[in-house]
Amino acid sequence: MASSGRERVLSLLKAVAQNSCRCPAHSQVFSTGTASLRPARHWEGGAHGNTDNAFEMACSTVRYGPGVTSEVGMDLNSLHAKNVLVVTDKKLMKLPAMAAVLESLTKHKVNYTIYDNVRIEPTDSSFKDAIEVARKGQFDAYLAVGGGSVIDTCKAANLFASNPDAELLDFVGKPIGKGIPVTGSVKPLIAVPTTAGTGSETTGVAIFDYEPLKAKVGIGSRTIRPYLGLVDPLHTLTMPERVTANTAFDVLCHALESYTAVPYNERQPRPSSPMERPAYQGRNPISDIWSLEALRIFAKYAKRAVFDAEDLEARSNMHLASCFAGVGFGNAGVHLCHGLSYAISSQVKSYTAKDYDVPYSIVPHGLSVVMTAPAVFEFTGPMCPERHLKAAAILGVDISNISSADAGQILAEQLREIMLKFKVDNGLKKLGFLNEDIPALVKAAIPQQRVLGLAPRPQTEEDLAIILEESMVVF
Repeated sequence: MASSGRERVLSLLKAVAQNSCRCPAHSQVFSTGTASLRPARHWEGGAHGNTDNAFEMACSTVRYGPGVTSEVGMDLNSLHAKNVLVVTDKKLMKLPAMAAVLESLTKHKVNYTIYDNVRIEPTDSSFKDAIEVARKGQFDAYLAVGGGSVIDTCKAANLFASNPDAELLDFVGKPIGKGIPVTGSVKPLIAVPTTAGTGSETTGVAIFDYEPLKAKVGIGSRTIRPYLGLVDPLHTLTMPERVTANTAFDVLCHALESYTAVPYNERQPRPSSPMERPAYQGRNPISDIWSLEALRIFAKYAKRAVFDAEDLEARSNMHLASCFAGVGFGNAGVHLCHGLSYAISSQVKSYTAKDYDVPYSIVPHGLSVVMTAPAVFEFTGPMCPERHLKAAAILGVDISNISSADAGQILAEQLREIMLKFKVDNGLKKLGFLNEDIPALVKAAIPQQRVLGLAPRPQTEEDLAIILEESMVVF
């Protein structure tokens, strides 16, 4: 970034600091502009220090195959479900995925109620609406049919119907929420993902916009993982081009971020009990397997899937990649791309997302994630260069004569080339943001410590501002 641009950003940060909110969510945001957003890690020897000494693998049961949706009625009967809440959105009500679901439910005489008021990119208000329906209905099983917004909404409805006295922020991570651990059980939830990106059918995470603070927040608990994910690639054939591209970018960043996250045995603090170990634990030998395979599938099939809606092989493989990456990041976590994306999507102004038929402005999740990816991985490259180079090689770079000192830059350049080929909007400016918005974006990113803290390189507020400034124009 040019020195004049950097000085301008820092000047804006300092100006906001003088008038910034001192609530728990933001009181640490604009301190000096140079303080690290998380303490430097001090390796003290695993089990004998303050770093964690173990990791835990958790995943939903997944069933994959064309037409597998037809089995959902039998699955619910095997659960002895008597009163099922089917959660979806209004557009999906008109698509083959819901037709297949309803046919199976009817054939197997499953009693169900449909809730189709899910908001794409959910908010606290839309979550509360679904929760109210779930609490009144006394449902004994849940069925989510849709993308990440639908599945996350269904997870929240199930969780809070099973905890009728809980308030929405009780289980949301600190500092915005109370961070209360989920200790009880929930009802069985079956997820039928219709997009190939979020991997929500495999994870215990539900994300929403908290409108009072214009901040993206999340609930993370293994308890809310779906009981079963029915991954039916036929549903991906109805995804428009831009939806396919944006969800593919979510797969890409899930894989890259989880593969380059801080190692599980360097994450602090070590939990005092297994129940306190977070779902996002840091990279580990098992999550690496899933993340790398998702990256390989992306490299081979993503472009075909985006630009040929009838390429069932490509779209089927991207549906698998979404699931694989979900297992990887669902246990290792994500870091800066996602932490900054939550700020970008929550601060949206008037951007109109192509191929998203909604009456409001949104920056689709995968698009908000990939916007900062080149700048992020150039920033993190020095911390684990061998991993950045391996990722670059999988994505098509000849690394035989590349120095480890150039790892971040090489991966960043390849990501820019991919974004250009996939016809992505060229940077945050195309999404309606200006340099003057950077302080607000940094402020909105700060509460995302559950993911920012998993980056392999500690960040200062200035670091985040520079990453955002370099993402204003990407290629």
